[in-house]
Amino acid sequence: MIKIKGKIIKGIGGFYYVDTDDGIFECKARGIFRKKKKTPLVGDNVEIQIVDKAEYKAVIEKIEKRDTELFRPSIANINKAIIVFAIKNPNPNYSLLDRFIVLAEESNLDIVICINKIELDEEETYKKIVDEYSLAGYKVIPTSVKKNINIDIIKEELKGNINVFAGPSGVGKSSLLNIIDDRLDLKTGIVSEKIGRGKHTTRHAELIKIDEETFVADTPGFSSLSIDFIEESELKYYFLEFDKYECRFKNSCIHENEPGCGVKEALLSGDISNRRYESYLYLLNEIRNSKNRRY
Repeated sequence: MIKIKGKIIKGIGGFYYVDTDDGIFECKARGIFRKKKKTPLVGDNVEIQIVDKAEYKAVIEKIEKRDTELFRPSIANINKAIIVFAIKNPNPNYSLLDRFIVLAEESNLDIVICINKIELDEEETYKKIVDEYSLAGYKVIPTSVKKNINIDIIKEELKGNINVFAGPSGVGKSSLLNIIDDRLDLKTGIVSEKIGRGKHTTRHAELIKIDEETFVADTPGFSSLSIDFIEESELKYYFLEFDKYECRFKNSCIHENEPGCGVKEALLSGDISNRRYESYLYLLNEIRNSKNRRY
């Protein structure tokens, strides 16, 4: 039997679609994976055994070691996260943005923040977000699909990477992908006036091949992200702007009530965003509360 290697680009109802040099094969996974409690993920590099070459049917025989793994959305081997939020319609949820940044940092991904729909922002309030997250150490790109603003910059960020496009529903992820590659024709949705959130148009995670070295994952929108698997003492490492400040108690300081905290001093001097710091404290208490409920 012929065995070849490829990458899972889509998984639906127990079937996995694997992109190979010989085409895309529809595959089932061997039962051994269930026994090992290992589920194939979109983005996995796999070895498949061809069952019917004419019908492009195969079986997944082996899953290669994963470099990274996101849990929500569940995708393997991503190396860059493009986090998309709209400046209006829907309004940005900063807490959700900070949560996804923490999860992307925990997975050791490169992060780009995309503030979309800036054509709706006549007051240019998006510039405050650009300044705040640039100060924190992130690349922030304001975009508009309707006015074709900074789309080329987003395209350049994608090149040569396996990217995850993530953000709440209705912020324009699919619209951005459609203008980046007009072959895609992904479904787009509108924002519900009643609930102020977008309708889900992407039903499953799918890896889209832009070119031989560039993939983009279009993922279902999310409204909440749990971080309770992160330890209380580790959260500070996922707020990049804290790294450059020295504390009296160094590694044991969690930048809350400790004396001689360099982060608190930077907060007072305006070198750290007050909103980002409040977000950090909120997430810190959420982690504590989740641990208390568990025990």
